[in-house]
Amino acid sequence: MISVDLSGKRTLITGAASGIGLASAELFARNGARVAMNDLPRNPNLATEVARLKAAGLDVIAAPGNVGDPQECRRMVSQATADLGGLNHLINNAGTPATNAPVPPEDLDAIDEGFWDAILSVNLVGPYRCAQSAADALRASGGAIVNTCSIAGITGVGSSTAYAASKAGLINMTQALAKALAPDVRVNAIAPGVVDSPWECQWPEDQQPARVGRVPLQRKGVPEDYAEGILFLAGAGAYITGHTLVIDGGLTA
Repeated sequence: MISVDLSGKRTLITGAASGIGLASAELFARNGARVAMNDLPRNPNLATEVARLKAAGLDVIAAPGNVGDPQECRRMVSQATADLGGLNHLINNAGTPATNAPVPPEDLDAIDEGFWDAILSVNLVGPYRCAQSAADALRASGGAIVNTCSIAGITGVGSSTAYAASKAGLINMTQALAKALAPDVRVNAIAPGVVDSPWECQWPEDQQPARVGRVPLQRKGVPEDYAEGILFLAGAGAYITGHTLVIDGGLTA
């Protein structure tokens, strides 16, 4: 596990109650950062994980709010920034597949207007809302943004066409925001491959061995694998901006 001195740094991580977001919250806090952990207010896992990390002596606070809701998102970022006393890192990790099972690309009728709205509001517009709301605080600190994208945004293959498109848009927006917020704020992204973590969309069991079998490193990535990439891009990599770091065990090589 890599180590970066984040003493005195303040970090907001969305979608931090599980998976990559939770692993990132713990990693940043163990490296000295004060971390605001965001997730949906109705998610009981948020309070549970905040309490667990606090009991371990880590400096974390809860920042509940739905990034898919314009007013709630902006309120959450403002409140978290105030509670932290400023902001050095924004980790836009919250995302949704908006489905419990993969939608075949050829099933065009399964992706209706409501599906598109749910996907884009959380996965694409949500990170923009967060970045827009946090921009002044990040400029003041010379901070960094890291977005969690997906290799689906590169390959076009994911839980649905809409999901892949939302992540492709986020990769593009990472580049645009890097230019818009330069030179004060660096903006980068990671593109995870297969993730060994609970997720709303469950792939059929008979597809799991084949997916892992295509990975040159012959295993799924665990949340900590991706958290390391986020930590590097946020806390180090001082001359890196507008970049999407693919972390997929070689799947897209």
